[in-house]
Amino acid sequence: MRDFISDRVRAVPPSGIRKFFDISATMTDVISLGIGEPDFVTPDAIIRAGIRALEAGHTHYTSNSGTAELRRAISAYLERLYGVSYHPDQEILVTVGVSEALYLVMNAALNPGDEVIVPQPSFVAYTPEVTFAGGVPVTIDTYVEDGFQVTGAAVEAAVTPRTKAILIGYPNNPTGAVMSRERLLEIAAVAERHDLLVISDEIYDRLVYGVEHVQFATLPGMRARTLVLGGFSKSHAMTGWRLGYAVGPEDLIAAMRKIHQYTIMSAPTVAQIAVAATLAHIDEDVERMRAEYDRRRRLIVDGFNDLGLRCFEPRGAFYAFPNVSASGMDEQAFSEALLHEERVAVIPGSAFGACGAGFVRACYATSYEKIEEALERTRRFMQRHG
Repeated sequence: MRDFISDRVRAVPPSGIRKFFDISATMTDVISLGIGEPDFVTPDAIIRAGIRALEAGHTHYTSNSGTAELRRAISAYLERLYGVSYHPDQEILVTVGVSEALYLVMNAALNPGDEVIVPQPSFVAYTPEVTFAGGVPVTIDTYVEDGFQVTGAAVEAAVTPRTKAILIGYPNNPTGAVMSRERLLEIAAVAERHDLLVISDEIYDRLVYGVEHVQFATLPGMRARTLVLGGFSKSHAMTGWRLGYAVGPEDLIAAMRKIHQYTIMSAPTVAQIAVAATLAHIDEDVERMRAEYDRRRRLIVDGFNDLGLRCFEPRGAFYAFPNVSASGMDEQAFSEALLHEERVAVIPGSAFGACGAGFVRACYATSYEKIEEALERTRRFMQRHG
């Protein structure tokens, strides 16, 4: 028989995160700092609202765009946080997590051969989604010396006549970097100068520590050319509920909705109802989780530095990104050896782009006590190898 697999799919390697997750799943007594998922249970108010929705029989499809109540709640939420207003009926689309929103915008915006500039290290799905949509990812490196913030000069140098969009994700997975307003203004200037779409993945917007998160669309002149991706998986501990959203220009949202209605129909109904009923009243729970992540952040960063694994200070999300060169190993060998010798799972930084070489990603969305034990195990490991 002929080969039925497309060239686009063959060109994309399997996820580097999944490899280490699968290995650790076969082992016992593993402390996983690998998967970026909150260890908190979803706040009780959301759970109770979901139960009430089920008991009331709300188990059917919703509007393709999402329930009117949730879209109004998201509109009010973003206006309260960032002072930016989106029309609930025309500029908001409820999706199955940010992952679906990313898929939708790539397929709605890209023609074959269109280029998308992607700063790295970045979330592992960014470049594959560009490729799956027929586009061409153009990656540019960021560096620890710049706080892993992409510069306007680097983006400018990557622009060609085929460039259509810039895809950024801050607070950043895997580095924990947060972009300053000054750096974002540099990106905005490039986007305006070359008439580019900016796709800003802001799923970690509520998880920042001692700095301000700037929503890209609030920058002067950027609302009309920016699609913001957001959701509740990380900040509200709702990964399994699968609920995200996209907000942006009406024509782009309409194009995304068209794909969404043919492929997904609607996001999970119970999740939509639960969030719509609680979004305006849940900030205290979000802050409680954020404060605990901050406590863990200080523990893990100080711990890695004490072990000689120089750690970039994350100011957002829930990831640490230490340099492991003091071990005498590259990031791949370090991750494999630490897992097999001490049962601690981390992810090689190169899984997030070539410029992540020499680093590993360690997620601190696990208990303080487990992080302490992981650091103790890593100390033993470094006594043998460091």
